[in-house]
Amino acid sequence: MSSGRSDWKTVKTLIPYLLEFRGRVALAALFLILAKGAGVTVPILFKHVVDALDVRNNPVALPAFLLLAYGLLRFLSTFFGELRDAVFAKVTQRAIRRVALKIFLHLHSLSLRFHLERQTGGMSRDIERGTKGISFLLNFMLFNIIPTIVEIALVAVILLSKYDVWFAVIICITLLVYIGFTLAITEWRMIFRRTMNDMDSKANTRAIDSLLNYETVKYFSNEAFEAGRYDENLESWENAAVRNQTSLAWLNAGQSAIIAIGITILMWLAAKGVVEKKMTIGDLVLVNAYMLQLYMPLNFLGFVYREIRHSLADMERMFALLEQFPEIPDREGAQDLVPGQAQVRFEHVDFGYEKNRQILYDISFEIPAGKTVAVVGHSGSGKSTLARLLFRFYEAHRGRILISGQDIRDVTQKSLRSAIGIVPQDTVLFNDSIYYNIAYGRLAASREEVFEAAKMAHIHDFVSSLPQGYETLVGERGLKLSGGEKQRVAIARAILKQPAVLIFDEATSALDSKSEKSIQMELKRIAKNRTTLVIAHRLSAIVDADLILVMDKGRIIEQGTHRMLLEKGGTYASMWMLQQQEEEKITAPENNQVE
Repeated sequence: MSSGRSDWKTVKTLIPYLLEFRGRVALAALFLILAKGAGVTVPILFKHVVDALDVRNNPVALPAFLLLAYGLLRFLSTFFGELRDAVFAKVTQRAIRRVALKIFLHLHSLSLRFHLERQTGGMSRDIERGTKGISFLLNFMLFNIIPTIVEIALVAVILLSKYDVWFAVIICITLLVYIGFTLAITEWRMIFRRTMNDMDSKANTRAIDSLLNYETVKYFSNEAFEAGRYDENLESWENAAVRNQTSLAWLNAGQSAIIAIGITILMWLAAKGVVEKKMTIGDLVLVNAYMLQLYMPLNFLGFVYREIRHSLADMERMFALLEQFPEIPDREGAQDLVPGQAQVRFEHVDFGYEKNRQILYDISFEIPAGKTVAVVGHSGSGKSTLARLLFRFYEAHRGRILISGQDIRDVTQKSLRSAIGIVPQDTVLFNDSIYYNIAYGRLAASREEVFEAAKMAHIHDFVSSLPQGYETLVGERGLKLSGGEKQRVAIARAILKQPAVLIFDEATSALDSKSEKSIQMELKRIAKNRTTLVIAHRLSAIVDADLILVMDKGRIIEQGTHRMLLEKGGTYASMWMLQQQEEEKITAPENNQVE
């Protein structure tokens, strides 16, 4: 994913987080100035100590005051630096927290289509690297790049005012050559870092995808194949990492050569000045101390610039997520839904997931308040799409959907989804306890209400029999539970929500015949006097529905009660006969068993 973000745009994104703590930033800047001031003064005091001890000056006593001042300045240069880091720590960590939370909320605001197409492993790695990059960028860009340049300028001014102009000229030339070399090589190396990031994200995506589908991998004994696919990305990452490290070695060697040449020339001039008695031994020590003092920030400047560029590369993918806009935003001025008696109405709805592939054609029906409408049809006929449109995961291309006379496009999505409960065909649970997964339906519910919902879903006895009861962990995506157990948890969760509109999307598909019948009786009781949409494959589940819609290829081809549709002798009657014959075949061996 190429974000196309500029580095400045990435940096500008962080500015509001700095402004939140203006006082801390200002205090940290003050400590920084004090630390740099103390650091630049240390070599000057050291020069005076050396000159005071020079035998040619006939010293008679230790320069105690100078030595104590030297030690104090050494301490203060470090102390103020540590104070700066301590004061600024809250700014950095709060920025990381705010950005991470903003991205988390933003991802939840994006439409279903984005989440169906996302690569979870790669996206999580992008966010992880990006948040780490924020810490580095804020700390080093603000408190290393600019201060280092200021420190170099101060040293150049001091040397220029006290010594020959060539000292300042050589420092400036060395600095310009060093910075030019560092920028040019670092820009060239960025392609390796981006390749590493890309391959790292892809490798993580494949690893997570493979682990989530662990059972499928085992079913087909494809462990070696999965390892091979994973290793393809690791190999590309390895090649990029090797080239990145090799180019770094050449960059460091070049930087050291530039610094070494500059220092050698400066020391040559200083030694020449001492020989010619234009400079003292202390002056020689001062120049050498400044060179060593400049060497570290210059060398660190190269490191910091490289890492800042790397951090920007890491952050650009993370911030690009914030540029993903929701496919279906709330309209301006959208009001909360007032469910009322929750009458649901589809009016001439057309829809397709892709523009060139229409799924629904002119769908019109009504679910009267407190009534149950069932939708049946072969796989791919568009049944589950009705539920997704009702939840407004997608927008109808034509027509409209009303709840109690309110167009769902004119109400907030939060209020709309709060009024609808669903038991999906494929139940996915959080990797947490059974209690947590049921209580998720209504977070404010009491324990008694959670237990009551579990009883109504016929799962309470099963859960109570477990060693850890309701605190039993269900595993990733609920894999520790059977399909039927997961379905019952989903039913309990929907019951606990107490929604105005209920959707059962093949809610008993994972249950055996005996369990299905007991659950169906409970679902009928739950749905009584509640507006309910039942999407079913097994027709026995919907014989008592107030209205049955038969869909085929995205159209409603028949509708009526169970009895009316059987008497009509059409598609529904054929489906009913076929399912009855299948059930007879299943039960026949049991009836023919010989004692």
